[in-house]
Amino acid sequence: MLLINNNPATLEAMSEADRDQVMSGVDDLMKELTESGELIGGEALADASHTRTVRVRDGVPVTTDGPFLEAKEYLAGYLIIEAASVDRAVEIAARWPDARFGAMEVRPIIDGVSQEG
Repeated sequence: MLLINNNPATLEAMSEADRDQVMSGVDDLMKELTESGELIGGEALADASHTRTVRVRDGVPVTTDGPFLEAKEYLAGYLIIEAASVDRAVEIAARWPDARFGAMEVRPIIDGVSQEG
């Protein structure tokens, strides 16, 4: 799984042409991964302002608005890919446009057989 982390302020500060270039890069890579059969699925996530964080303490659920992370970046979306190796997954993550101004996390999905990447 590739987790897309970015800072919405960075995107907002970009010119429309720069944002279009980022989205074009996303479209190009999505097409390539679809054609190669490596793309399993994925979605962009709603703005973090729509987030609810739920914690249960002493059996009592408490819900708060927002992710309340210590970082300015938040999870913006994810891709599920089937790559031949972790190195290939890292290569794809490095090519994802958000990696230039945010971060991409590569994390294996536990499939019940192996937890190794």
